[in-house]
Amino acid sequence: MDNVVAQDKQEGHAVQTLLRSLALNQQGLGASPVFGHGAVGALQAIEHLGYVQIDTLAVIERAHHHVLWSRVPGYEPAHLNQLLRERRVFEHWFHAASCLPMRDYRFCLPLMAAVREGRSRLVTPADAAVMRQLLDRVRLDGPLTLRSLDQPSTVKGGWWQAGPAKHALTRLFMQGDLMVCERQGMEKVYDLAERVLPGGLDLRVPTVDESARYLLDTAVRAHGIVTWAQLLHLKTGQAIRDAMRRALDERLAARSLVPLEDAALPDAYVDPAALAALGHPPPTTRRVVRLLSPFDNVVIHRDRLSGLFGLDYRLECYTAAPKRVYGYFCLPILFGDRFVGRVDCKAHRRERRFELLSVHVEDPLPDRDEFLPAFNEALQALAGFCGCDRVDAGSAAGAGFLNLTT
Repeated sequence: MDNVVAQDKQEGHAVQTLLRSLALNQQGLGASPVFGHGAVGALQAIEHLGYVQIDTLAVIERAHHHVLWSRVPGYEPAHLNQLLRERRVFEHWFHAASCLPMRDYRFCLPLMAAVREGRSRLVTPADAAVMRQLLDRVRLDGPLTLRSLDQPSTVKGGWWQAGPAKHALTRLFMQGDLMVCERQGMEKVYDLAERVLPGGLDLRVPTVDESARYLLDTAVRAHGIVTWAQLLHLKTGQAIRDAMRRALDERLAARSLVPLEDAALPDAYVDPAALAALGHPPPTTRRVVRLLSPFDNVVIHRDRLSGLFGLDYRLECYTAAPKRVYGYFCLPILFGDRFVGRVDCKAHRRERRFELLSVHVEDPLPDRDEFLPAFNEALQALAGFCGCDRVDAGSAAGAGFLNLTT
């Protein structure tokens, strides 16, 4: 198999369907769960995906929990904290703040060094004296949170203002002196890295070529189909570009990757072994609907999402209200192997009420009779995960779009 290319329109449709199935299966969003259950499944999902983005927005459930819940039956938010305490995962930076497998810790070491040496723009400068005092305090008093800094300490002369202390904590975290050992809600608990890292962990600093191979292998494992733009997403500098090209050329020469000839996905490459293993599965008897996080791994690379699935998706919470088209926090709607629209909703946890603000789906929507009950079921499930036992469908139900039980 020298490349993947469709010879005519009919074959092109079949290839596109197969590629979408491959991408979703590699993401753990196929017809059947693949990562296991509960905390064990969450760890397997993070190790397979390579990272899960952490986000503080709580319109629905926070992104890291939402992503794992979408893939792991029986997942609960406490499971991620359990994995942190067990030192199976750690928090640092991927393309954003993320939860990563502890086995991959060494690949964050170059970024930590860049922060320490002032070569990274991710972190603002911090007061060196405050940083030293914070390290002394953690060493003597044990793990701390930002809010705990106003409490008495055994460190003599310790005094911090909120601004300098926050900058110092962030820099110590980003340069690897401190690590998040657990969270209390969304609040980070910091401890010395030497007390958090498990014994026997590989701490060799990777070369730029090793880092490029790690990034490439992670992307291919998690997606099955990768683009050049995706591989270099937010990666700066000629050195990593050259190393990524060498890594990609190695895979192409070994035929562990083959080019995809598709105008909608320029500079794209497919894992032929994963594609062959997928084969041509018969259609499932019942397609499910998944309401995904805006920060889900499968949608975060917008150009790839558009080229592969035909979804032009943008998160509008950062857009001025008059310019929003779909809503503040619209979730992509995945129906089987296709994205068919967006739903804007909000969890009112104190009232235990899940509000459906708007639904935007394809018109005409194929298989509407199959979609509607599946969408209803997905909405109810997401509401329950957010701690809500009542769905307020509002005008969507009034328009006859849904038939929800409240």
